[in-house]
Amino acid sequence: MVVGMLSANVISGQVDHALGYTHNDMGPLRLHRPPIRATRVQTLAISGTLMAGLSLLMGTLVLTGAVGIMGMDASHLPLLWLYSVCAVAVSGIGALTLLAVFGTPGMLVVTLVFIGMAVPTAGATTPIEALPAFYRFLAEFEPLRQITGGIRSILYYDAQGDAGLTRGWVMMTAALVAAALFGFGVLGWYDRKGLHRIPVETTAEKTTVPA
Repeated sequence: MVVGMLSANVISGQVDHALGYTHNDMGPLRLHRPPIRATRVQTLAISGTLMAGLSLLMGTLVLTGAVGIMGMDASHLPLLWLYSVCAVAVSGIGALTLLAVFGTPGMLVVTLVFIGMAVPTAGATTPIEALPAFYRFLAEFEPLRQITGGIRSILYYDAQGDAGLTRGWVMMTAALVAAALFGFGVLGWYDRKGLHRIPVETTAEKTTVPA
């Protein structure tokens, strides 16, 4: 989840730079491209596609570190790789959606949803039943619990669906659909309202000078 969040932050900034919305500092140099007109919906579609591609690399690197370097036992390695890639992709696309909809405050929302409320409800160290009622409610849909349940099933319960893997796949699919509907729905409304990221150029009024 952290990898998905960090990747989303990098992709969001680089896409904005590539489209000319923001500058990019490279050491002492400041680069700024000419603006390219793209709707908010198009920008999110580009960012989401890049996130899906980058998740292949990031999921592979995570498992390389866990299995290859740290020696974690993974009897269902192909399934674990696929699940990890999908978890990174869904987390990243969800974060991109919040960043696109809320703008700069979106990073605070991402941190609250994906870390502040997710870590206590993950069920990885503290059983869900031992949590207060508020956190037990959040645990029904907070993404980290769903990811943890699926990973636990793959690593320790022979990848049995009823041990948390089925719930993990279902909830990740639901989260991806919800992010797409929320993101493209709100951003489409922004576009229809004319709330473009590049203001419409103002034309100077012509003045006539008397002869």
